Amino acid sequence: MRSDWSGLPVRHALPELLAALDGRGVAVLTAPPGTGKTTLVPLALAGLLDGSAPKRVIVAEPRRMAVRAAARRMAWLLESEVGAEVGFSIRGERRAGPRTVVEVVTTGVLLQRLQRDPELEGVDTVLLDECHERHLDADTALAFLLDVRAALRPDLRIVATSATADAAPWARLLGSPGAPPPPADAGDSAPSDVPVDTAEPAESAEPAPIVHAAGTMHPVTPVWVPPAGTVAPPHGMRVDPAFLAHVAGVVRRALAEHEGDVLCFLPGVGEIGRVAAMLPGVDVLQVHGQAPARVQDAVLSPGDGRRVVLATSVAESSLTVPGVRIVVDSGLAREPRTDHARGLGSLTTVRASRASATQRAGRAGREAPGVVYRCWSRAEHDRLPEHARPEIALADLTGFALQVACWGDPAATGLALLDAPPPAAMDAARRTLYALGALDSPGTPRPPGVPEHPADLPAGRVTDRGRRMAGVGVHPRLARALIDAGAGTGTDGIDAGPRAAEVVALLSEQLPRDAGDDLVAVWRSARQGGDGFSARWRQETGRLARAVPATDRRRGREPAGAGARPGRGDAGTRSARSGGAAPAKDGGTAPPGGGAAGGDDAVAGTVVALAYPERVARRRGGSYLMASGTAAELPRGSRLGTAEWLAVAVADRPTGAASARIRQAVVIDEEIARLAAASLYSSGEEVTWHTPPGERRGDVLARRVERLGAIELSSGVLRGADVRPAVLEGLRAEGLSVLRWTPEAVALRERLAFCRRTLGDPWPATDDDALIGAADRWLEPELSRARRRSDLERLDVVSALHRLVPWNARLAEVAPERVEVPSGSRVRIDYSGERPVLAAKVQELFGWAEAPRVAGVPLVIHLLSPAGRPAAVTADLASFWREGYRAVRAELRGRYPRHPWPDDPLSATATRRTNPRR
Repeated sequence: MRSDWSGLPVRHALPELLAALDGRGVAVLTAPPGTGKTTLVPLALAGLLDGSAPKRVIVAEPRRMAVRAAARRMAWLLESEVGAEVGFSIRGERRAGPRTVVEVVTTGVLLQRLQRDPELEGVDTVLLDECHERHLDADTALAFLLDVRAALRPDLRIVATSATADAAPWARLLGSPGAPPPPADAGDSAPSDVPVDTAEPAESAEPAPIVHAAGTMHPVTPVWVPPAGTVAPPHGMRVDPAFLAHVAGVVRRALAEHEGDVLCFLPGVGEIGRVAAMLPGVDVLQVHGQAPARVQDAVLSPGDGRRVVLATSVAESSLTVPGVRIVVDSGLAREPRTDHARGLGSLTTVRASRASATQRAGRAGREAPGVVYRCWSRAEHDRLPEHARPEIALADLTGFALQVACWGDPAATGLALLDAPPPAAMDAARRTLYALGALDSPGTPRPPGVPEHPADLPAGRVTDRGRRMAGVGVHPRLARALIDAGAGTGTDGIDAGPRAAEVVALLSEQLPRDAGDDLVAVWRSARQGGDGFSARWRQETGRLARAVPATDRRRGREPAGAGARPGRGDAGTRSARSGGAAPAKDGGTAPPGGGAAGGDDAVAGTVVALAYPERVARRRGGSYLMASGTAAELPRGSRLGTAEWLAVAVADRPTGAASARIRQAVVIDEEIARLAAASLYSSGEEVTWHTPPGERRGDVLARRVERLGAIELSSGVLRGADVRPAVLEGLRAEGLSVLRWTPEAVALRERLAFCRRTLGDPWPATDDDALIGAADRWLEPELSRARRRSDLERLDVVSALHRLVPWNARLAEVAPERVEVPSGSRVRIDYSGERPVLAAKVQELFGWAEAPRVAGVPLVIHLLSPAGRPAAVTADLASFWREGYRAVRAELRGRYPRHPWPDDPLSATATRRTNPRR
């Protein structure tokens, strides 16, 4: 045992921690980074420091890089080798032996182990490291461990460690007497394999002990260095190049002003590469999740000269980088975002929280006084969020939903979680699992298609197929693709299983930054490559091939595509039951991996399409339409741009963009599309009112259509269909302008509106909404006979409106169309305004002392000149003759001398004629 461990600050907290575990069995340990909580504490818990009887300890880390680093550091302290007393397990690799008592694992590996062996036989203590980062797997693993401790292993000791001092929530969670049992209905629908303690919980649970380990933290001086000019804020994955140039400039300034190594935090691999390119002549190490092992080893060892370490948030607390005196913080981080409606997920760039900024700054003061250059202002700092949001609130929860279903609590209502999963995200996850055949609802046959409303999705029990998918150790979509696509042979006659494993391994890793959009080309490059990515890909391929042997693939295959159920028949059988055509062109169920493309291309296309059936896409103009209904575009100049069909593997939708952006895809044919997306297939009659894009006039569309989700496969004219609902839809969509409104029809409608306005019931309302709602009363029988827009345009609207008032004689009495004036003319009344208007020439109204009333409302008189131009308006004709007529007469008689202009219009004879010529 090396003597270096005695200098680790956490050693002073070990007695208190061991006493807390002996008394309560659970504890929360808070310690700053670099104090030895990850490396020294597990050795003490295992009895390797004092020579006591060894006890098995599992240490769970959120990242593979941290797993390797922790195991290597503990083995070095013991003057041993990794795989002896200390081992590790990550996905696809395990180094442990019979002497191993401390095993460092990722939280994902711990979840898999808990599902296989809930009792963790032989394990004395589980230490969950870096709980403050709130990774979804870590939250889930802790909830499962608390379940195990409450029901199966009360002797199991649990330690949650955090690099922050805010430990009270964890203490309350660990101090609870046990997770609450699931509700009775959830228990009935999903019986758990883990016995549930149904005893009444204690009225008040005492929080778990909190043990604080004080680190040797030196003062860190903050320097605020916001950009001098204007830079665009982060948008999606894009970071303004001007801001990255500013960060590189701050690094150069830090190197000039201070001694020691520089640790610079950036949001992602792309930004790390761009900033590194701006630092020529500087020893730069790029640290991120994809970094090769040699880089990880180099960054964890002291350097010979000054170094600049460009890192993602992996270096906030999981790794301790020696020699760092300076931190340059860009203030940016990446968070997952999930568009549940479109089935798209992506990372987005956000401002780091104040807690993260504090963690990052602390890396400069671990060995000596340091300095942190913050690339934002002090005022901006106060506006940052206090903590980052937990992953459970942001991520795709499909994998989580499958884990909790396998655990026996499909709704996750009985688990001890700091934050409950969002209901909408859980509904979307369960919907996906139903479609994949991973969940079922006992006693209730699943209706065709996916239920439209989340409330219709019962918390179903996991199927045998779902358990096999969970055991693969990748996202359930990829597990389904591996099981189904690997069960057949390609058109080249070669077993598709190994090649399906290669494609799934490719999709389960973050692809290199320079990867193109042709996934098959990326696949072939990985086969030939000798870099770290290719090595990890080969390792994962081997693991997947072992995880799903050929016999399991054949047993678990679902040739029908998404929505299939074990034992429910193939695609053709199900389509026949529902009355639709078989998804495959030949009506059969050709095994996945076949298709016109053949070989690798067909296998890759089938795997991607089976994993993401809603992302099967067909060309539409210059872009593509995915089966989910989302438009998608390829990058400019893409070699895939001429393909009719694509299976989209990776896509995202930039904030504010109307279309998704295709990152990686595979060319497929219609046969593979129909096969993989069989659950989205539908065939039926479509009768609707259709308005072509860019046009304003629609028409009835009646046809028989085949679809894959939103993609139209084929269509034909449908004759003899009932199109009346579509005609009504057109009326509602375009309004009554679909009909031909002659002047007579408009006038009749205005008369009816006047009666309604003046007299009320039983006179009918004639506004658009009322007439459309009463279409059955006044547009029949012509409405039922109409087959297209032109039939509506030929309809006699006047006759139709008269059907609203079977008492037509009374309409003529109450609101006559015309009124006879003293000259004998019958003049039309205008009902378009608030009050009815009679417009007539002055000479035709001589002798008319008072205008008549209509429905009790006096007519408004528009007196016209002999040329028909307005001369005066009055509602009191007698007053006009007394006071207004003289002015009109004086103005007009010189202009119209051949017309009579008597001094006394009340005694004059009304006329339509002019005076005889002299």
